[in-house]
Amino acid sequence: MRIAGTRLYHHSTIQGGKSMRGTRLIRLAGLTAMALLALAPLAMASQGGAVKGTVQDGSKQAVGGATVYLVPAGDVEKLAKQPSIEIRANVDNDEPMEDTLATGRDKYQKAVTDPKGAFTIARVEEGKYFVYVEPADPLHLPGGDIANKAMTATELMASPLAIEVSGKAPDNASFVGSSKCLGCHKDYADLKKTLHKIGIAVVGKPSKLQDFSRFPEFNKGLDALMAGKKFYFSGFDKERGFDKYQIAEKAPADPATVSFTATFFKDTDGKLKFRTENAKDPADPPRTYPVEMTYGGGLYKQRYLYKVGDVHYPFVQFNTEGDDSFADRSRKPWRDYHADWLFNEETGKLADPPKKKSFENECASCHFNGYTLTPTVSGDFVAGAVNDPNGEADIDGDGVPNELNIGCEVCHGPGSEHVKSPKEKKSVTIVNPGKLASERATVICNQCHSRPQGNMKNDQPVNKENKMLTPGLSRNEYLINHTTREDAAQKDFWADGVHSKSHHQQGTDLIRSKKYINGSFLMTCTDCHDPHGKSGVARQLTMEVRDGKNTLCVSCHKDTDIKAHTAATVGQEHEKINCVDCHMTKTMQTGAGLGKGLVGKDGKNYWLNDITSHIFDVPRKDNPAVKGIDPGKAMPIPYTNACGECHDVTKL
Repeated sequence: MRIAGTRLYHHSTIQGGKSMRGTRLIRLAGLTAMALLALAPLAMASQGGAVKGTVQDGSKQAVGGATVYLVPAGDVEKLAKQPSIEIRANVDNDEPMEDTLATGRDKYQKAVTDPKGAFTIARVEEGKYFVYVEPADPLHLPGGDIANKAMTATELMASPLAIEVSGKAPDNASFVGSSKCLGCHKDYADLKKTLHKIGIAVVGKPSKLQDFSRFPEFNKGLDALMAGKKFYFSGFDKERGFDKYQIAEKAPADPATVSFTATFFKDTDGKLKFRTENAKDPADPPRTYPVEMTYGGGLYKQRYLYKVGDVHYPFVQFNTEGDDSFADRSRKPWRDYHADWLFNEETGKLADPPKKKSFENECASCHFNGYTLTPTVSGDFVAGAVNDPNGEADIDGDGVPNELNIGCEVCHGPGSEHVKSPKEKKSVTIVNPGKLASERATVICNQCHSRPQGNMKNDQPVNKENKMLTPGLSRNEYLINHTTREDAAQKDFWADGVHSKSHHQQGTDLIRSKKYINGSFLMTCTDCHDPHGKSGVARQLTMEVRDGKNTLCVSCHKDTDIKAHTAATVGQEHEKINCVDCHMTKTMQTGAGLGKGLVGKDGKNYWLNDITSHIFDVPRKDNPAVKGIDPGKAMPIPYTNACGECHDVTKL
């Protein structure tokens, strides 16, 4: 007889054992059967086999009534576009899954889960698909933990799919603070060591939610101020941004250019303070302000929050990589940060900063856990954050410390109902970003690692209730309800209109990159970054990128040979090079940058910046932000960085 075109033979035996011919036939039959088993999934796919599986939540509870879609990878890939600075609400190509489903939901193959969460999608044709789940109940969020990786029909049919979806923070949930979360989730204690947790710190009194051990020079700038330091503010330039003054520790040659001085000192009560003095009018009474908190310090810069009334303001920036020999004021060790709030050039008098420009009003929403901003009868606002017994400071005056840094609930949603729920309901009352489709997971980080303006018309992406998004919200809902300007302005990009120039625009870059929309793998921030700090790798990466092995990059790009790749793309083999040297050029500047690049024409240096582009492309020599541009004003690209002697930048 024949099975799939293969003849099976009977074998004969002889006394004392099997005949040679019979043995060969047995082996042939066995190999044939194995081949048939191996080819079975391919045959099923070509003939339209079935994809089966189950949908449940993190508590292993079945999710019935959910629709499981097979979204063709080719349709998702069609949404991809060239990077541009335009990011808008209600567009049809910035949410890979939801925008694709909006036009193809009715024609895509799908199935609905039964009460046990089981589903079967019959007669699935060959192809490549993303698997996306839309729960019918209000307790779960769409996506699923396998939503971001496209698989072939053969892979999908190989074994039943076990899909887990995220729960949703109930509408009545409130914030409880990270101490409550870590009380149960003790294995996430490394969170205390992350930059997210140590960004805001009370001078001399770190909270119990903060561990600075990974950053031994975190307070290098603060220590210098505590030892005593006097700054001269001169050369006012109203056209500049936050650094309108040049700042120096020595009086400039022309004393007439000095507007005022600020002297930092440790007072008799042990607290850090600074005193401003009018250099133009000695009769103007000096003013003294207490410095209560540091703002940053783990990554390239640190600022200092002083208190006026019941709010705080940032003043003076310490650049950890700064150098006094650099002519560029932004690349020196000390940089002005809104000294213009402390001196009025029109009246020639010292001033107090405007309340509407306070840290609480302008910046805190991307730092505080459970940020609130409550209007008062007088027309002012009172800022708040979740009460936490181990919080940094009592910011709202209710006598209980507040958590003033990114906490668990910023990414997982308010946890009060999760805390109260029985074990089988735990996961349905909290958000797990790892079980969301890429667009809903990424927007959690993107709201702050971008440059939108919210309903207060400043850089805080808050809604009309002055609150940040609740994790699980769709990207489009976020843009509609939390922004009045969706992202960065023209001035925040280089002249090519593609690469970010201003800092904290990593998310702005990512959503315009090929990593975000493609037909293979929809990357999210946590594919490369570890928000919990468990890995211990710098920049909260999951693996090393500069270890000589490109470990993080090749964990996905497994077949990349650096020598062959560089030979094919730039015409010369590069062996000792990191993927990120070319594909993640540091185009943005937050501190002083990382020093000088190569020397261009007229002996002028190109600069190295300090925040990486997340477009993942390789900007070339003919880029309009580089070609023909004065080296000191050009965008950093791999060719201008100090990579090797073979790069001739004098012709740029």
